[in-house]
Amino acid sequence: MPRFFLDTIPDDEAVILGEDARHIAKSLRMRPGEEVTLCDCLGYDYRGEIAEVSPEAVRVRILEICKSFAEPSVQVTLCQALLKGDKMDWVVQKAVELGVRRIQPMVTARCVSRPDEKALSKKTQRWQKIALEAAKQSGRGIIPEVLPAVSFQKAVKAAPKPRLLFYEGGGRRVPELLSETEAALSMFIGPEGGFADEEVAQMEAEGGVRATLGPRILRAETAPLAALAAVMVVTGNL
Repeated sequence: MPRFFLDTIPDDEAVILGEDARHIAKSLRMRPGEEVTLCDCLGYDYRGEIAEVSPEAVRVRILEICKSFAEPSVQVTLCQALLKGDKMDWVVQKAVELGVRRIQPMVTARCVSRPDEKALSKKTQRWQKIALEAAKQSGRGIIPEVLPAVSFQKAVKAAPKPRLLFYEGGGRRVPELLSETEAALSMFIGPEGGFADEEVAQMEAEGGVRATLGPRILRAETAPLAALAAVMVVTGNL
């Protein structure tokens, strides 16, 4: 069933405007009587029936309201070092599909990708659009937020606890660090060259812990997805 996000949704009837209305009318060619799912970005789904369709506006009658079953019980913040090329696009898309709550891009000591402020702003806008499309495709009840990039130091101080730094130099396994009752946490993933020693030391000084994904060295774009999948399994969300 097609899925659309709206900022506010009345209990009885909603109106879809703009690009989504054009998509419903022209691309999907939907007609009155067909059903859609609306999401209020707060974790609730609204099953609705189309009452009227035009490229300018689509009127939807609300049939049922329920809590989104797709939202994980744990809110995960992915603090991801900037990656080369389009690897960040891939990470954002797949992390949203796997259930991430928010993504915090960060600049670390060994980042090869260091766009200027203007370029980074454009990239962040694109990543947010990718997050929106991935949320629609995967049936999410919220649109995960892609935050403006910050330094590693700022990311550490702002991240929710517990803070897990996935490190190729070794650490504790995810099942040893988390339980099914975990409500929120943050994961730190480094760039292609990994984390610098001083970054690992800072994380530990701030109360964070080193975590491992096993004896194999994963690519920078593989590590966040493997880590997120492990977290979701341990917390009962996968």
